Amino acid sequence: METNKITALYCRISREDDLSDISSSIETQKAYLQRYANQNKYYNTRFYVDDGYSGANFDRPGFVNLASDIENNLVGMVLTKDLSRLGRDYLTTGYYMEHYF
Repeated sequence: METNKITALYCRISREDDLSDISSSIETQKAYLQRYANQNKYYNTRFYVDDGYSGANFDRPGFVNLASDIENNLVGMVLTKDLSRLGRDYLTTGYYMEHYF
């Protein structure tokens, strides 16, 4: 991976997640992802965050910014805590994983 490209750290939590799962809080996700990136020597990290957005909809500000940076060839890698953070629609999530990212 080119070190000048962004290592995207994507975090998302919906209000429903926020009420039921403290381990998935935005701050917890950020700390986890930054620690993982540091341990694995992924540099030039940038957070893309959607706080309070459902994973069923991919028209989220953080995700849209991430997609734009990918299209502009700025991102070398995308990290997220787990695939449910990327999206809850598994077909669309699979599309992004296989064909877009």
